[in-house]
Amino acid sequence: MKPIVYMRIAKEIASASYCKRAQVGAILVKDGNIIAMGYNGTPKGWDNKCEDENGDTKECVMHAESNAIAKCSGSHSSSHNSTMYVTHSPCAQCAKMIIQSGITKVYYEVIYRTISGLSLLDAHGIECEQLIDWDRIKK
Repeated sequence: MKPIVYMRIAKEIASASYCKRAQVGAILVKDGNIIAMGYNGTPKGWDNKCEDENGDTKECVMHAESNAIAKCSGSHSSSHNSTMYVTHSPCAQCAKMIIQSGITKVYYEVIYRTISGLSLLDAHGIECEQLIDWDRIKK
């Protein structure tokens, strides 16, 4: 499958998020198969409100990347040598999880508030590539 198709799937996964400020989706792909997916939101069993009364993101909210990695670790799949497709570039905390998880490449569409996560990934030899769906933008 073409990388842009996986990015479209990540964007569809993002739509499941209850977060108002930004809906982020991530999928892990290995050997042409999706092995895990995640979106930003509260942990399982918690209410789905991501923002507090001031509109700030609650501290309990998990990022899409960490959610996908956690789901993968709870399955029979290994993230070692997999590729992540994520709608927003990873933050520094998620970059650390990506490094530890053995993910070898990250595709993202939107640059997050800071590029510190991308810098960390680059420093550890993890290839990162911005992937914009120009066909959908033109429509």
